[in-house]
Amino acid sequence: MDVALVTETVEINSKIGTDIIDITGLVGQHLTQSGIISGTVILFVPGSTGALTTIEYESGVIRDLAEAIERLVPRDIPYAHDQRWGDGNGYSHVRAALLGPSLHIPVVDGRLSLGTWQQIVLINFDNRARRRRLIIQIMGEKG
Repeated sequence: MDVALVTETVEINSKIGTDIIDITGLVGQHLTQSGIISGTVILFVPGSTGALTTIEYESGVIRDLAEAIERLVPRDIPYAHDQRWGDGNGYSHVRAALLGPSLHIPVVDGRLSLGTWQQIVLINFDNRARRRRLIIQIMGEKG
C-alpha cells in the first residue's frame, strides 16, 4: 500500500457570537477524495477566537453547549484583553483557548472513526462574522 499525505485549506463563513457549524460532511468529502483508508485526519483552525470539537449536532445539544459556554465564560464581564485593545472580544479568546484549535480523528476502513451521534464542529466565538480557514491534513495508507 502507498502512504500519502494530503493537506487542504478550506474557508468557512461564520456568524457573530457562538456560531456552531457542522463540518463533518466537508471533512468526510476530503477524506474520500484523498483515497486514504487507514490513518488519521488532523484538523486545525488558525486564529485565536475559533475552536474545534465534536458534539451530537442537534438543536438541543447545540443550544446546551452555547449556554454552557456562556455560563463558563460570560461575555458581559470585564476582560483585560478588552481593556488593552478595546475590541470587546476578550471572552472569545478565552472560550477558544478552553476548547482548542485542533482535532485528531482516526481513519479506519476509509471512514472517520466517529461515534453514531458524533459530528465535528467548528465554532466561531468572535464578536464579528469571520471567514474561518480550516486546515485539513490527512495521512495514512491509500487503498
